[in-house]
Amino acid sequence: MKTAAGHLSMFRLSPALICGIILGAASESGHAQVYVANIGNGTIGEYTTSGATINADLISGLSTPQGIVVVGSDIFVANTGTGTIGEYTTSGATVNATLVSGLNDPVGIAVSGTNLFVAEYGNNTIGEYTTSGATVNASLISGLNTPQGVAVSGTDVFVMNTGNGTIGEYTTSGGTVNPALISGLSTPYGIAISGADVFVANYGNNTIGEYTTSGATIDATLINPANGAFAIAVSGTDLFVAGGSDTNTIGEYTTSGAAVDSGLISGLNTPQGVAVAVPEPSSDALLAGCATMAFAIIRRRRTRLAI
Repeated sequence: MKTAAGHLSMFRLSPALICGIILGAASESGHAQVYVANIGNGTIGEYTTSGATINADLISGLSTPQGIVVVGSDIFVANTGTGTIGEYTTSGATVNATLVSGLNDPVGIAVSGTNLFVAEYGNNTIGEYTTSGATVNASLISGLNTPQGVAVSGTDVFVMNTGNGTIGEYTTSGGTVNPALISGLSTPYGIAISGADVFVANYGNNTIGEYTTSGATIDATLINPANGAFAIAVSGTDLFVAGGSDTNTIGEYTTSGAAVDSGLISGLNTPQGVAVAVPEPSSDALLAGCATMAFAIIRRRRTRLAI
């Protein structure tokens, strides 16, 4: 007959460790969602990565929304029409419709930590603001050529200049690394970075090009998206491409260039911004799960000891 210690050998997990396991599993189980900015009707729509509609009008009443970024449970939107950055929740509630105002044609937006980097093609600058709306430096990077897109990787800011078909590299403190890191692009509008790879949507020749963050060309015509090439977002090994008014769709492709579904999401209204995010699990649900699991383990231990 097994001793009490023998019975307990497989139940050595502490309640704290159990909660850690639950939290880790929860972070892996969230399903990514696609958020689309429609400039035609001033809305943000929410969809699954398999193309199902969650809420086509999650956020409405916007003014020419283009740049969009999701941070945790918050969505930040660049409204070109009003020169503002608005903040909303991923449930569609308004936090602050004019979080940042007085901008000059803001189109692209990126986030790093608690800071937002905004591309303003009206004055050829990248401005830096906090996610609380405070101005850090309204002209962090200047002298650009119609900047349309911006992305941040580590301590580097990558800026897409539609005017001269280049991507410039700068530091998050505004220093110039290489103003023409990548050149020869064709009316580039969308940019996404994954690891050491830079993916560029060239609206001029309807291609998605792939480059390294050091400027090397991997494949300048990685994808010829059937749905057009305007904005782009990356999630894992998938690319989601917004076709703008050409097709009013979001297409899905792999980072290797294969088409998954060129009409994944359709019936949009001039989609010119796209973002993909994994929703955060509810803290209440996680705590309840931890408590339930921990109680079960403790009760089982007590039962075994009583044998």
